[in-house]
Amino acid sequence: MNDVVVPSQNPAEEASERALADVRECIEHGQSFKLEAGAGAGKTYSLVKALQYLIEREGKRLPKRNQRIACITFTNVAKDEIESRTDRSPVIHCDTIHAFCWSFISGFQSQLRASLPEIDKWGERIEEVGGAGSRRVEYTLGHRGITDSAISIHHDDVLVLTIKLMSFEKFRRILVHQYPIVLIDEYQDTDAEWMETIKTHFLGQADAPLLGLFGDHWQKIYGNGCGEVTHSTLREIGKEANFRSVPAIVDCLNRMRPSLPQFVVDPEAEGEVHVFHTNAWEGERQKGAHYGGDLPPEVASAALLSVKEQLTRAGCDLDASKTKILMLTHRGLATQQGYDNLLKVFRYNDSLTKKENDHIAFFANHLEPACEAFHHKRYGEMFTALGANKKYVFKLADKASWAQSMEKLLELRESGTVRDVIVHLRETRLPQLPDAVERLEQKLEEFDHDGEEETPRSLKELAALQQVPYQEIVLASRYLEGHTPFETKHGVKGAEFENVLVVMGRGWNRYNFDQMLSNARDETKMAEKDRKRFEDNRNLFYVVCSRPQKRLAALFTQQLSDDALQTVQNWFGTENIQSLAL
Repeated sequence: MNDVVVPSQNPAEEASERALADVRECIEHGQSFKLEAGAGAGKTYSLVKALQYLIEREGKRLPKRNQRIACITFTNVAKDEIESRTDRSPVIHCDTIHAFCWSFISGFQSQLRASLPEIDKWGERIEEVGGAGSRRVEYTLGHRGITDSAISIHHDDVLVLTIKLMSFEKFRRILVHQYPIVLIDEYQDTDAEWMETIKTHFLGQADAPLLGLFGDHWQKIYGNGCGEVTHSTLREIGKEANFRSVPAIVDCLNRMRPSLPQFVVDPEAEGEVHVFHTNAWEGERQKGAHYGGDLPPEVASAALLSVKEQLTRAGCDLDASKTKILMLTHRGLATQQGYDNLLKVFRYNDSLTKKENDHIAFFANHLEPACEAFHHKRYGEMFTALGANKKYVFKLADKASWAQSMEKLLELRESGTVRDVIVHLRETRLPQLPDAVERLEQKLEEFDHDGEEETPRSLKELAALQQVPYQEIVLASRYLEGHTPFETKHGVKGAEFENVLVVMGRGWNRYNFDQMLSNARDETKMAEKDRKRFEDNRNLFYVVCSRPQKRLAALFTQQLSDDALQTVQNWFGTENIQSLAL
């Protein structure tokens, strides 16, 4: 009888299995742990495998005790994926941190009413209505408000209240009894104060839950995240695998991060790394805290064009289906995308890029999707996008009015300004403007611009916004929805592409890659006060350089110091670096 031949594992699979064996060992011994999974390591795979192992091991015992396994995620997308891959097992309670916390603390109404006045933004408001009384504390839309029967809390309040209740031993006992095992996905992005509370009350304490952290502190790029979590009782497990990138790229990542070396799937797989710098350019560079040392915009655009031409000649397919261009500066991105006038309207980039401005949120989240749906004759989808209901169209005349208004809107999108679109919507009310948008429009109309009162920033920005061609709203919305070959670096965490071209420049005061690369030569010489900014820059750099599967190209439009250039050579190899002639 012939022996059964077992296919050998590749290096990445072997490294993955070693990490999973360590996770299973921790679970068996009730040992809290942290799985550090670098870029491309398959962190979610490990988390799902851990959950499947727990379901097999605890799936019958826990329900008998009315207990479940908590799995806390960073996004709803991750929640849906994990639930799907664990067959929506009833023994697993998988949810985002806000939803999970609320599902638990919502049952402690008297404690919530007592704790709310202690929160800064609630003290005066509750006092004005004579106290919380018997009002029910609820969390629905995430907006603060008080009615005769209820107090509606904000997203941020959920975590603050949870932290307050965690100080009570009885609350902790109930939590641990219901959830004796707690796994946290993307632990590094978890709210810092919430994570500190978990460390204080559970790690190293008796009668604490088994805690499992899955993530990578080098991929912490969100402001309120806790970053690295260390504790003497927390076993650290490094997953030394990379299932995404070819050796040419992983070798760079390993030189960048020798503390967590990664093994690839195919050591013979071909790939490329190209790094371009612009130190040879002799013209005057930009100045100031935000843009100091960077090329002028028109020269930066020429540099990007030159790099794209060289990559194309080298056989790199720059089609959007194969290549993502990652850029730091939203201004540079806006110039490439055709909405630079729109970006100049706002004092803060987040008004546009995070849709914090009410007008932008309405345009990007509702009006643009509705226009696209109408254009493609998907009328039900149009009403869904607008938040309207098709039942409000009662008769043929209503349909005709909607059709006429939307047809006109399609024309204005192409040839009109933002003001033209707003005027049309205020006249037809098909669709109707949100209350917040309508109120600001009225304030701008009623404001005495010739008076002594200084014009508020919100009205100045609205006046400027009204003059922008609406087509820039269309282009910006397409970018924000990811329908372009361009992307900002913050928008690609967790994503991967066949080819990536990264444009490294200035644009935000908190990011200075020249400074980060200089400090990386010897971190021991860096002042402790500078470490957080260094890590923010380093992490963002690591995240974007780890996105491609086959080809990585980087363009530095910022001038690099000798120390920074030496770091680039150490990480990427002198043979892969080219001085760009402009």
